Amino acid sequence: MKKFLQRLSGKQLILLCTGILSCIVGLLINGVGGYMTGKLDTQNMAERWSEDGDVSQISCFFSREAEMTENNLINFEHALDAALEEASIVNDSENAGARLWADAYSASGRITLTSQRASVEVNAVGVGGDFFLFHPLKLLAGAYFSGSDLMQDHIVIDEDAAWQLFGSNDVDGQMITIGGVPHMIAGVIRREDGRMANAAGLSSSVVYVSYSTLEKYGTNYGLNTYELVMPNPVTGYAKNYVMENIGVTENEVEIVENTTRYGLLARLKLLAQFPTRSMSSKAIIYPYWENIARGYEDILTLLLVLTLLFILYPAILLIILIVRAWKHKTWTVAGVWHKVKDKIERLREKLWAVQAKNKERKAAGLSPKAKKPKREKKVKEKKVKGKKLQKEVQMNEEENYEKDE
Repeated sequence: MKKFLQRLSGKQLILLCTGILSCIVGLLINGVGGYMTGKLDTQNMAERWSEDGDVSQISCFFSREAEMTENNLINFEHALDAALEEASIVNDSENAGARLWADAYSASGRITLTSQRASVEVNAVGVGGDFFLFHPLKLLAGAYFSGSDLMQDHIVIDEDAAWQLFGSNDVDGQMITIGGVPHMIAGVIRREDGRMANAAGLSSSVVYVSYSTLEKYGTNYGLNTYELVMPNPVTGYAKNYVMENIGVTENEVEIVENTTRYGLLARLKLLAQFPTRSMSSKAIIYPYWENIARGYEDILTLLLVLTLLFILYPAILLIILIVRAWKHKTWTVAGVWHKVKDKIERLREKLWAVQAKNKERKAAGLSPKAKKPKREKKVKEKKVKGKKLQKEVQMNEEENYEKDE
């Protein structure tokens, strides 16, 4: 390596260093992209559901014209059970309570909350199914509730709403009224902040109520999101099934496969669609978590471009180096082949010679001569040298003693 570097001119050395540095920067940028995708819990439900990689997370976003209802989704769930059974996709888990799939749905709207201290009107998300399984929000106090609970009178609020209503964020178990009906605060969450979160729709308080509560006592903008994690035995099976059976036309729904949306192929496809990405004929208002996810898509696509540029530079240098080496080569392919062939033949001859000696020793009743490991030889040599040195020192001491006498 040292000799190779000494042969390089100053210019060549600079190109080598910049190429290595560029490659390292490209790999670091790619690592940053991977770290960012790992932080998006709303997009990683499939990994949390199964470690085997045999499931897929699908999200459906409906326009208001779709007029999706809870009954439509119930019919879809029954059809999904039948389809999985027909395809012989069954639950082989030892846990009797394990499920093959899980889903959640939600609607956006507004709702008024009233406590003994204050009354506030806030943005609301009406949820059903396992919403908080797909959206593990950061709890400050209390717990989540389930959309399948018998009593639909629980609510999760953010800390801003808690301070407005009670002057504290430790209020789980407290009662408020919605439309004159008592509801219990199940938990208090920390709302995401930052530039992207605010632009996505989290610039003010958001509370989470059951879908039935939003429909009865608030302003419901319509069921606009359905999320599902289900078996995906072959690539694309889950997404294709949802597209064919969700029950609305293509112009009324946007279907996203969250599991692969940040993969290399998906980002390259997005890069090819970059001029037309912002164009859409679908009247769909995305929830805040999808707006954040789409923002991450843009950032990760930009990081991919930077990664490719930083990796491209050393790749071009390597190609130039190979071409120049080929032009100034002092060898031929045939010559290299003959050298390799000659070395192989010599190794064979040595092996045959060792085998022949071992056969002769065996015929003479001797054991085959085995090579001692290099380490053992070195240790033995050191011992011999040590004994010689010790003997010399001892002889010198005896001579000196005799002289003194």
